[in-house]
Amino acid sequence: MKIYKNPNLINKHCNGVIAIGNFDGLHLGHQKVIKEANQKAKKNKIPFGVMTFEPVPVMFFNNKIKNHRINSLEQKKNQLKKFKLDFLIIIKFDKKFSSLSAEEFIKKIIFKKTKCKYLYVSKNFKFGFKRQGNIKTLKKFEKKYNFKNIVTKPYKQGNKTISSTFLREKIRLGKIDEVNKLLNRNWSIYGKVIKGERRGRKIGFPTCNLKLSDYVVPKLGVYAVKVKSKNFYKNGIANIGYRPTFKGQNILLETNIFGINKNLYNKVISVNFKKFIRPEKRFRNLKQLKKTNQS
Repeated sequence: MKIYKNPNLINKHCNGVIAIGNFDGLHLGHQKVIKEANQKAKKNKIPFGVMTFEPVPVMFFNNKIKNHRINSLEQKKNQLKKFKLDFLIIIKFDKKFSSLSAEEFIKKIIFKKTKCKYLYVSKNFKFGFKRQGNIKTLKKFEKKYNFKNIVTKPYKQGNKTISSTFLREKIRLGKIDEVNKLLNRNWSIYGKVIKGERRGRKIGFPTCNLKLSDYVVPKLGVYAVKVKSKNFYKNGIANIGYRPTFKGQNILLETNIFGINKNLYNKVISVNFKKFIRPEKRFRNLKQLKKTNQS
């Protein structure tokens, strides 16, 4: 999979199929768009790729939005590799790019840079300055810019259309079982282990600590997890919250990895959420917390 981070470096002769979207979470709805685009490429024996945006546009326009993402860019890239893309285009979403009109986006990026033959999007796709472009806009300019726009039917659960917004709400409610089904994998938080206050070691319950960064905040509490690194893939138990027993001020993900008792500071791990166990609880003191963890 060839990755382009600058539109000026895109192979102008790709003449292929492109699926466009934020793809935050890469849920089953996103996967449907990508798989259908891939099938079209195989049928026509032409290259197939994905175009996405970084940062997520809503976070660019509103810097007060901090905890929003379902997956990080690194996770998105790794997950997209499984679809065997020929190329991935990551558009830097900045002031200059956001000022492009809908037609300018089609002309300068889709037509001139990619020479796209087939463009796949979801029904609610919006683009261009102030999100003025939509699927009707794409249809309008098909002939002028020599591409065919294909809109995939929404992926639904019952009568509910599956979207990233829908998944964020499920995560916030701690409905991890449902989230994992809609992702077709375990939802995970990926990051570098940071130094904590080592209180866990004092009660025989050492933890690896991760900051949430831009991830959507799940329901505070205790979760069954599986932790993956370069060297292991182990079950564990994680607490996400403010550490009320110790009057913590910042949200932290603390994970005890079963069978691992070594220093993992600065190591990159992925904490895969399997099941919500119970809400966050405040204990009277360290002794009570230790007793609870040993029971």
